[in-house]
Amino acid sequence: MGVQVGQLRAFVAVVDEGTFTDAAIGLGTSQASVSRSVAALERELGARLLQRTSRGVVPTVTGTRVIGHARRVLEEIDAVRRVVTDSGGELRVGYAWSALGRHTITLQRRWSAEHPDSTVVFVQVNTATAGLVEGSAEIAVIRRALDDRRFETALVGVEPRYAAVASDDPLARRRGVALRDFAGRTVGIDSRTGTTTEDLWPAEAAPAATRETHGVDEWLTLIAAGQAIGLTSEATARQHPRPGISYRPVRDAQPVPVWLAWWRDNKPSSATALVQLACELYSRPG
Repeated sequence: MGVQVGQLRAFVAVVDEGTFTDAAIGLGTSQASVSRSVAALERELGARLLQRTSRGVVPTVTGTRVIGHARRVLEEIDAVRRVVTDSGGELRVGYAWSALGRHTITLQRRWSAEHPDSTVVFVQVNTATAGLVEGSAEIAVIRRALDDRRFETALVGVEPRYAAVASDDPLARRRGVALRDFAGRTVGIDSRTGTTTEDLWPAEAAPAATRETHGVDEWLTLIAAGQAIGLTSEATARQHPRPGISYRPVRDAQPVPVWLAWWRDNKPSSATALVQLACELYSRPG
């Protein structure tokens, strides 16, 4: 069966307390149970670990070498348990670009007020599942259709699209733009996690070229330098203001859907409540 955690705890307790009786008291069990656990550990390792003396029980030479390793194993196990315990009140929500935009802080504060023992923590992970596959998040904000049966999704709202242009770009002087204003321009696109694809434009108004970027920071840097313009959701404009960049609403672009997603076979207990709160916030007029 291999070495058991209980066997290691019994062995360490006997070494620390000096007798099987005191070890049993410390562990809250019987002396017979401690003796069986230590004997089972010795059989599993094929070596004697403890030696009885007139003063009690002391480790053998082998036991002295084993005790340090046993302590480290138990410390690591306790650390794993603390991680689980400490994160019990923390709901980690992944996102690739911009969390929930203007609703992000409101949702976090409302959640804490309505669920005093829980905290929503947003985690940026620039992957298609925004941290679900990577184990970085329990729930993810998704703005691209997640066609993967392993995950369940819930639509919580939609966001208008905005153009992102350098502040000295002629489009920055307008109050709003249209898709045709992208014609002949280079558009920055993150094909892995972004919300912009070339099929958003009609053929007669298509951009002249696209330039691949990897994440929102690289995308913004490209645009600020005047090397491209961008098309994104309102959430990006809200959460990523940057000197040298102007955001302008795109009047005729389809809005961006926003989903919350989680593993289908491991739905977080707080998912339903989080979806309801997000839907409420997105339903409010901007």
